[in-house]
Amino acid sequence: MTQQNTAFEEQFGGIPAVWLRFGPFEAAVIPSVGANLVAFRDTEKGYRYLREPNQDDMKEFMAAPAVYGIPILSPPNRYEDGRFPWNGKDYQLPVNEPATGNHLHGFLHDAEWKLEGYGSNNLESYVSLSQSIGEGHAFYKYLPFSFTVTLRYSLSSQGLLQQLVVNNTGTEYMPNLFAFHTAINVPFAPGSQSSDYTAKVTIGQRRELNERSLPTGQFQPLTPEEEQLKQGGVSPFFAAMDNHYTAEPQNGRNYMELTDHRTGDKLVYDVGTSYKHWMIWNNNACNEFFCPEPQMNLVNAPNVEGVSAEEIGLVGLQPGEIFEQSSRLYPIAAAK
Repeated sequence: MTQQNTAFEEQFGGIPAVWLRFGPFEAAVIPSVGANLVAFRDTEKGYRYLREPNQDDMKEFMAAPAVYGIPILSPPNRYEDGRFPWNGKDYQLPVNEPATGNHLHGFLHDAEWKLEGYGSNNLESYVSLSQSIGEGHAFYKYLPFSFTVTLRYSLSSQGLLQQLVVNNTGTEYMPNLFAFHTAINVPFAPGSQSSDYTAKVTIGQRRELNERSLPTGQFQPLTPEEEQLKQGGVSPFFAAMDNHYTAEPQNGRNYMELTDHRTGDKLVYDVGTSYKHWMIWNNNACNEFFCPEPQMNLVNAPNVEGVSAEEIGLVGLQPGEIFEQSSRLYPIAAAK
């Protein structure tokens, strides 16, 4: 039975959240923890597309929000020794990954976001959240740029739409580097097993990473399984993966497609072509979830020399400029 289209505030695991419902779909966002969209479901089929925190015990989520739902990262991934050169100046980020001596994942995925509003109509159920960076913000402490980030999520008959908007409200040219550490459930359908699934991702070349998980500047040949990942699909757990790839859109689209071969249903994650890189992480081939992570910039991009900024995604915004990119997560039902 199709439920009423609505948007409302109700807790998720004891934490205030905004819930969206539209047709068979349901989603939940937690504004106080990185505006993380922690659930996207088809309630009629009982499908849960994202890795959700355990609502009975949220301690693990609070300790590591980047491995659940759809966390936003900025600046994303790793920066060598925390160094961040930009536009002729050198900035220093905290080294928060002692094992590698790097800075990891930035300052937005665990920050409290402002709830701008939510609502529902005949076309969609939506929520809008914002983050204003300026003096006093953790981001500004290390990267002193003023800007606003807006995330708008909406449910419709076409699934889940994410809209990211970044506005440079300051007076300096600022880095515009974002990624999403999206955690996809495998299996997403009750009754299925991880072995029932194959994934396709529009990867291009695989970048070689050193012992500190930083790019060496070299590429590695794709394995036969990676070629399958790129072309027709392969188990997302064919090997332990923490791999960095260029994005290579196919037929104008940059996407991940996950197929349940038992049910015939597919989940598509179309991220948009502003994300020129993919990270793919599967938690040591855990057979529970994997993270196809769309990322604008090469890992450690500010410290990479001899390559064009456009190629490695080391892009920015001038004062007053606005960046916008939409992504969509949606199912394709099995043919009848």
